[in-house]
Formats: sequence, C-alpha cells, structure tokens
Amino acid sequence: MDILTMKPVLASVVFSLIGIVILLTAYFIIEKFTPENTWNQISKNNNVALAIVFAAFIIGISMIISAAIHG
Repeated sequence: MDILTMKPVLASVVFSLIGIVILLTAYFIIEKFTPENTWNQISKNNNVALAIVFAAFIIGISMIISAAIHG
C-alpha cells in the first residue's frame, strides 16, 4: 500500500482512539459527581431508568466528539 492511502487510515485510528479516551474521561467525571455508583445500580439492581439516562449521555457525548473531529 502506498503511503498516501495509509495517511487517512492512520488519522481515522488516531481520532477514534482520542474520541474513546475523551468519552471514557467524561464518563468517569460524571461517575464522580453522582451520589451512587451508577454501574452497580445498572448491573446489580437492574435500574433501567438510569441505564437509559447513561445511554443518552454516551450518545450525546459521542455526537459532540464526532462533530468536533469532523469540524
């Protein structure tokens, strides 16, 4: 493969990794601000409402990261 075709692939991988790191950082920040351990509430207590809220949070942060990367 030519080096010119590898540049977009490498950029895509780098931006994906940066996006995942930012998403995980945002999740851990929100986890610190909530009064209870959200993962235990979702997995052990089957709190569906909290799972829906965190799913919306992850989708929202992902859309913001995507918009920031793509411009």
